[in-house]
Amino acid sequence: MKRIVVIDGQGGGIGSLIVKRLREEFVDKVEIIALGTNSTATTAMMKSKANKGATGENAIILNSKTADFIIGPLSIVLPNAMLGELTPKIAEAIIESDAKKILLSLNQERVDIIGIEKEPLPHLIEKIIEAVRHEVVHKL
Repeated sequence: MKRIVVIDGQGGGIGSLIVKRLREEFVDKVEIIALGTNSTATTAMMKSKANKGATGENAIILNSKTADFIIGPLSIVLPNAMLGELTPKIAEAIIESDAKKILLSLNQERVDIIGIEKEPLPHLIEKIIEAVRHEVVHKL
């Protein structure tokens, strides 16, 4: 069973939408781990039916090592993003993880990625589902 880690911070709104769509799409075929930089974010993702959840720097660092996929906004790899909730150690652990990273190119951190089309969040989440589906189906 593939282990999908969803990481979010602040209110957890983006992460909870991702978890909800992953659960709808894959039901019980994947394990979804909700990792929040704070308890509010973790709680929001757990309400969207993640299998397990944990909060904080150590939980994110530890679980990044065993993930098959890490999903979240681009800011999860930017040190000090999310108003400082995303520590440099978290960003480093995510980047160094062997997991496939699927990141939303939202420009909340005053970082623009050139060459990427700006689309509404629901469209971006559907692209995440397609990427995970492709990986899960073709690499079983």
